[in-house]
Amino acid sequence: MFRIDRNLTADELHKSLRADVAEGLTARPKRLPPKWFYDEHGSSLFEEITGLPEYYPTRTERAILEERSDEIARAADAVALIELGSGSGVKTRLLLDALGRHGTLKRFVPVDVSGDFLAASARRVADDHPGLDVHAVVGDFEHHLGLLPVNEHDGREMLAVLGSTIGNQAPAARGVFLRAVHAALDPGDTLLLGADLVKDPERLVAAYDDAQGVTAAFDRNVLTVINQRLGGDFDPGAFDHVAVWDPEREWIEMRLRARSHQRVRVADLDLEVDFAAGEEMRTEISAKFRRDGLTAELDAAGFTLTHWWTDPAGDFALSLSTVR
Repeated sequence: MFRIDRNLTADELHKSLRADVAEGLTARPKRLPPKWFYDEHGSSLFEEITGLPEYYPTRTERAILEERSDEIARAADAVALIELGSGSGVKTRLLLDALGRHGTLKRFVPVDVSGDFLAASARRVADDHPGLDVHAVVGDFEHHLGLLPVNEHDGREMLAVLGSTIGNQAPAARGVFLRAVHAALDPGDTLLLGADLVKDPERLVAAYDDAQGVTAAFDRNVLTVINQRLGGDFDPGAFDHVAVWDPEREWIEMRLRARSHQRVRVADLDLEVDFAAGEEMRTEISAKFRRDGLTAELDAAGFTLTHWWTDPAGDFALSLSTVR
């Protein structure tokens, strides 16, 4: 069975975009949240990024799942899988198949802000798993966790946040998010969390600034989204993509750097913004983790980390934590 709820309607999506762009373009320094990369074109670009030789996280996480998915299924013993930021769901299928072999899975709830992309990928899952209740939800998981259809079956649930999506939040925001996840689940439920680990900065920068320029196109796509949805007149080609490692915070920053002085108008906001030559606007952070630090963050939010799986090189980790 397949159904889709739109907790984030087109009107709500537009209001959220307006608020984020107005706040971000008038901030000092300027910034935009990374969720606005992901219109249909942006989602397709990200899928292309995941196959690039420099971008190790997706293939590394997938390799861990290929080796450990049955072990994860046994440890979670879940009747429902909820995935935040579902995307194309390729890695999720490994979990769904393992939970199916384990014999407990009844329901799959994929959640994503990109409605068309989500609907297509969730419908494919439903077609491939005819006995599974697939309940897709279009929503912003940073704000709509309380609206998710959880705890509707007897038994444990597993909520998955894969791809190191958790790294797109600064520490304070991560704490708020993890506490909200904890509040949405019941004691004994589990959180499966993908986390990119600290490593050689040269490899990290390369992963976010590939030689083919796909990540640069993905980064500039946020300007196209503003142009199309808010009547902006950004010239995406007038901005360079920059990836920088911050050793103190241990995160990558993606930025757009203005090549020359320019004035940009966003008609729907009645807003004009100046960019100085060389001025940079942050479009994403991607924090990298150490086991001790992540364990402490989970503990503070009410989780107990019980399992930790990594690849042989120690590039990436999947952790399973239980709600206390």
